[in-house]
Amino acid sequence: MSDIKYTLPGPDTITLSGQTVNKLIRSGDGDATLLYLYILKTEGKSTTEETMAALGKGKGWINTAMTTLSQMGLIHLDSKSTDSSAASAFNEIPDGPNGSTRSSTEDMRRELEAGSDFSIVVEQTQKILGRILSPEDLLRLFGIYDFLNMPPEVIMHLITYCINESRRTRGGHAPKMTYIEKAAYGWAREGILTLERAEQFIRDLEDKRSLRGEIKSALQIRDREFSATEGKYVDSWIAMGFDASAVEIAYDRTIVKTGERTWNYMDKIISSWHKKGLHTVQDIMEKDSVNRKTAQFLAEKNREQKVNAPNQDEMNYMQRVLDKAKKG
Repeated sequence: MSDIKYTLPGPDTITLSGQTVNKLIRSGDGDATLLYLYILKTEGKSTTEETMAALGKGKGWINTAMTTLSQMGLIHLDSKSTDSSAASAFNEIPDGPNGSTRSSTEDMRRELEAGSDFSIVVEQTQKILGRILSPEDLLRLFGIYDFLNMPPEVIMHLITYCINESRRTRGGHAPKMTYIEKAAYGWAREGILTLERAEQFIRDLEDKRSLRGEIKSALQIRDREFSATEGKYVDSWIAMGFDASAVEIAYDRTIVKTGERTWNYMDKIISSWHKKGLHTVQDIMEKDSVNRKTAQFLAEKNREQKVNAPNQDEMNYMQRVLDKAKKG
């Protein structure tokens, strides 16, 4: 930046440790960095309303940035505090495991000694993960329970989800508590803090994966998963509202036009349908003249397959004939 002329301010300066600066740089999160600087400048004495006004941001933006700073270990969020001032929620803490404090450890110990819901969460988590949680793991789990205020039944769904995700992506290895903690903050940002939302999230995820499988078959991809780039295309088509049958039409047209599975060409076709509001096979057949013949061909092929498929009575009759022939 040698070509940029600038001067530093006078005595009104803020000092950051090199470790803190590195954390902010590595995060790449400009929102969290902006909020952190404001917190330091105001010494945490600004109310939420004043913070919103000074930064021109909404409460949701502030909550998300606060959560990010907490994950980075730069602030401690007191779950028992009110929203009356930033000082009540922003308490800078020394560097250490999890950024934990003596108070959070004591709170956790009291919960365990009292035999509260948290003690049940710990017992079930250890049973599901198949290991005893370390003190550091316990603090992370307590943060999910106490700070995020996540109900025990939602935590169990979260851990089961993390185990399944870890098995799918990491070849059967059980997830670490850091992985579970990161997923928990993601759920919190999405508002997945009730049993109903957790169950709906998992159902939606399963439906999406099922649709991904159907699209993979329609694209004639076998014995492998989508690559990262292919997956992004497919997920964007699903988000637009297309099913496997519609994608198959785009695939057929792409093969005819280019002679191969050209992803950007398919994406242009599907994106053009999306702009026209055409998302189903019927819509494409009726309103997209370029693809009408292809759509009609695929629809006719599906009808022929259903008509020509033998029914159960025919299958039973053929089986009886075969059994009789075997007996002579």
